[in-house]
Amino acid sequence: MFKSLVPMLNRAMPLMMAAFLILAVIQVAVMLHLSLNGLWAAIEWGRRFYLPLAGISALLAVTGLAYETSAEKLARRGLRRRKGLIMDVLSRLTNRGALEELMAREQRETVIDADELAASLRARVIGQDQVCEDIAQQMRRRLALQVRGKPVGIFLLAGPPGTGKTYLAKQMAKQMERPLLHFDMTQMSSAHAATQLFGSPKGYVGSDTFGKLTGGLKDHPDAVVLLDEIEKAHPDVFKKFLTAWNDGHVTEASTGEQVSTTRAIFMLTSNVATEALTEIADRLANEPEKMRAESVEALRKSGFAPEVLNRLDRIFIFRALRGLDLARVAALEIEAMIEGYGLHVETGGIDAGVLFQVEGSKNPLVLRSSV
Repeated sequence: MFKSLVPMLNRAMPLMMAAFLILAVIQVAVMLHLSLNGLWAAIEWGRRFYLPLAGISALLAVTGLAYETSAEKLARRGLRRRKGLIMDVLSRLTNRGALEELMAREQRETVIDADELAASLRARVIGQDQVCEDIAQQMRRRLALQVRGKPVGIFLLAGPPGTGKTYLAKQMAKQMERPLLHFDMTQMSSAHAATQLFGSPKGYVGSDTFGKLTGGLKDHPDAVVLLDEIEKAHPDVFKKFLTAWNDGHVTEASTGEQVSTTRAIFMLTSNVATEALTEIADRLANEPEKMRAESVEALRKSGFAPEVLNRLDRIFIFRALRGLDLARVAALEIEAMIEGYGLHVETGGIDAGVLFQVEGSKNPLVLRSSV
């Protein structure tokens, strides 16, 4: 009978060991009066910056120093050492600057002032005030209530060309102090193009380097990933992105390494179905849910991949620029062009009102092509 139990015990041993380790960690936390949230923060920090053995040593040092800090007093008052104290102890043991940057980055990634972000975007993205307001509010909600194992957000910016879709995404990254990974999907129209983003299989040309997307997210996991004209991408490229959005990671083809996408923000731009979307936006401006449903249907009818539409968190519709707004964009573009020649023009130095009076400039197509 005893012999028959041996195989059963052998099979159960890994599970028993895991349960023992979990109970041991909880017991240590209770004994040292550490909050589990604080202990987890220390473990996460060690995992990012140290190899496993060095990380364990750092964690032991932290718990030891924390225990020396008025343990009896804390025990009598029934208190716990919170995340702030533990991270402060870590800062004494390590590079304080790196630790402070880590904590500041985590703060930026989880808390934003939606009103301030909207105001910054409105000041820079001309003629799209409602989109700026909506996207700032959406970002605040997505950061505060992020779904575990998914990217922070997957947003589609749809509308006519030249309305500020790409520019808004770039400004979002800048104002939120996040790195920007910008990819022109018109260059990803072939099946082979997937290797540019996700790397080449081992043994193939280019397998000694990471793909542009996988390498970028490995170095900058909190990046804003801008996919310009997403409808131009090859279906094989689409499939790779579906994994990134569904599973919360992308796989580097050359090494098989999984790179997390859970801290990234994906922003897609598209020029399809612009007339239908503009009409829907004008007609249903005060009915956002109905506008979203009709927008999805319009994009589907135009040939947009249904599997991508199903994974979008929000669609933002950009209206065509007209009149003085278009002249203001032209003024900014001219200022940027002059700066490119090494000359300096004060912001607002070119009067948009004067441009608007130029013959033919009131025709949006004429002025846009001139810019």
